[in-house]
Amino acid sequence: MTQPTDRPLRIEGARVWLQPFAQADVTPTYLGWLNDPVTTRYSNQRFSRHTRESSLAYLRSFDGSPNLFFSVRRRGDNLALGTMTAYVTKHHGTADMGILIGERSAWGQGYGLDAWSSLLRWLLAERSLRKVTAGALDCNTPMLRVMEKSGMHAEGARRRQEIVEGEEHDILYFARFRDD
Repeated sequence: MTQPTDRPLRIEGARVWLQPFAQADVTPTYLGWLNDPVTTRYSNQRFSRHTRESSLAYLRSFDGSPNLFFSVRRRGDNLALGTMTAYVTKHHGTADMGILIGERSAWGQGYGLDAWSSLLRWLLAERSLRKVTAGALDCNTPMLRVMEKSGMHAEGARRRQEIVEGEEHDILYFARFRDD
């Protein structure tokens, strides 16, 4: 799906809303999140140095594809809290979700769960996908809680798949079906 610049799509949550990520969202704050080793501790983003140009190239990679890239905004003051992606495989009726809450003042306050649950529901209902998946490292406890609280179920693991701070960790996979 091409990400429109006039932003007609808006997914409403209780505390946040999601809108298509646009060029105007590539701000110094956003680049700061991507280049912050604490924020990206559990993400492979930590291995890259992100610039405005690399971020715009990533945004362009969504053009003409069924994949989705959203800005997560706090209701009330429109503060950018983070981003979400959904990589859609139309032929199978599936999507794989990801989230980055970069605004540290929002951590641990339920914004991520609200954003996650809102996109998950929207993908299953509005996009009529049959299954939505996600994965997280076993040491990323907050993300594991978000997936569980959103109604996703454990599906499997890749044991000792990645290394974080010198230690091997499993990637745990979760899913939710439309008929769950």
